[in-house]
Amino acid sequence: MLGLDAERLRSDMNRLLAFLFHQGVLDEQFLQLQQLQDETSPNFVYEVVNIYFHESEKLLRNLRGLLSDREFLDHKKMGIHLNQFMGSSSSIGAKRVRNVCVVFRAASEQTNRAGCLRALELLEHEYWYLKNKLHEFLQIEQQRVMAAGVRYPIQD
Repeated sequence: MLGLDAERLRSDMNRLLAFLFHQGVLDEQFLQLQQLQDETSPNFVYEVVNIYFHESEKLLRNLRGLLSDREFLDHKKMGIHLNQFMGSSSSIGAKRVRNVCVVFRAASEQTNRAGCLRALELLEHEYWYLKNKLHEFLQIEQQRVMAAGVRYPIQD
C-alpha cells in the first residue's frame, strides 16, 4: 500500500512538473537542480528554493521601494537588483520570472517609469504564481518521501 501511495505521489509530481514546463514557468535548470539532491542532501531542492523565495521577496521590496519615489529613480541600483533576480531565477529554472526581469531591465534602462511599474506588477504576479506552484510541488515531494520511507518491521 505504501509503495502505491509513493508511486501515486511521484506521478502527481511529474504531472505538475510537466504542466509547469508546458506553461514555460520552469525550464531544464530545475531538473538539473533536482539531480543535485541525493541521500547526503535529501532536502537540497527545498533549501535552495526557500533561499530563492527569501531573497526574491527582499528584491521585490527593494524594487517597489525604488519605484515608489516619483522624483528619483536609481536605475543603476534597479539594474543591480534585477540582475540579482535574473541570476537567481535562472539558477533554479524560473523561466518566466527571469524573462520578466529582462523586460523590466530594458524598461529601466530606457528610464520608462510606466514600463517599470507594469513590469514590476507582472514580476510580482509571476513570482507569486511560481512560489505557489513550487510550494505545492515540494509538499507533494515531502509526502512521497514519507510514504516511501515508512517501513514497519515484519513480525514473525
